[in-house]
Amino acid sequence: MLNDIKKEASDRMQKSIDVLKTTLTKIRTGRASTALLDHLTVEYYGSEVPLSQAAQITVEDARTISITAWDKNMIGPIEKAILKSDLGLNPNTAGTIIRIIMPPLTEQRRRDLVKVVKGEAETAKVAVRAVRRDANQDIKDLVKEKLISTDDEKRGEQDIQKLTDQFVAKIDEVAALKEKELMSM
Repeated sequence: MLNDIKKEASDRMQKSIDVLKTTLTKIRTGRASTALLDHLTVEYYGSEVPLSQAAQITVEDARTISITAWDKNMIGPIEKAILKSDLGLNPNTAGTIIRIIMPPLTEQRRRDLVKVVKGEAETAKVAVRAVRRDANQDIKDLVKEKLISTDDEKRGEQDIQKLTDQFVAKIDEVAALKEKELMSM
């Protein structure tokens, strides 16, 4: 029973880290990356679809993303989707190819993005702590139902705390890597 609680807590904490990593890929660093456009959707024949299903997205060089629409009629909607996004990017169209040139980041913008990274990391830590709280409550429920002893309860809570500490350290690691990436020229 305790092992099931630990396993579930570990899985949920890992999901928090996965969400953090996904969120951090959307924070641009001045380098071109197709992951920057992963969350964009475009209207394709009456329904919203991910941009990757309406076009081929490639990185031409360190600062240029190239988008080739599968259908010529999709050039306009793809441009609109990019402009409406919160990324602050300007698409340049040349025939059937849309190019996005990543503007260099100013020092102040880099600092602002580091603050955003720290905020996202703190959100992930809060999520991990919520998982810890839920797991500890599950352990207390087992004690109330007299399924485990109080010694098992203490051991279980210690294990959950160790797990929490490990995942908080991983979150700090992921955030530090992104901050280093943002601050490097």
